Amino acid sequence: MKTKNQKQTELNEGKKLLDKSQILIFTDFSKVGTADVRKLRQQLKEIGAKYFVIKKRLLGLLFKEKGIEIDTKALGPQLGTIFSESDIEKSSSPVYKFFYALGGDSKAARAESVKKILGAYDLKKKNFIDAKDVVFIGQLPSREILLAQLLGMMSAPISSFLYVLSEKSKTPTP
Repeated sequence: MKTKNQKQTELNEGKKLLDKSQILIFTDFSKVGTADVRKLRQQLKEIGAKYFVIKKRLLGLLFKEKGIEIDTKALGPQLGTIFSESDIEKSSSPVYKFFYALGGDSKAARAESVKKILGAYDLKKKNFIDAKDVVFIGQLPSREILLAQLLGMMSAPISSFLYVLSEKSKTPTP
């Protein structure tokens, strides 16, 4: 059991993280090994995010103090919160990839593992993002890849047309 000073320290750290964050992503860390959580923390550190486990009651107090209306008790039995300084697109991708890989080779196990993503909260827009939406956004490729795919789709008809013209010019005319 934590002392009052330890709880106050956690609450103060949570306030600092909340002030710097744009997005909060909620995950269930039950049956996730310590080594795996450490890997997730390292991956999140690269994008400027931090995985922080705080008691739901303390997190609820923190939210109440900041005017955020989220029922932390409804989120799950063991709640871990990702405080991210970047937007949802950049933050959800490593979280999705982590939980997807955690599921292993079985499709059913991967689907069950991804269910550990419980949702997100956008602090700028002040709205809750459903877990399905977080997973969907996490599955999307990066902006650079999407732009390259779009460019490929736009240039494909032109390339095909030029190929047809090239072949047409090679055939003898009667």
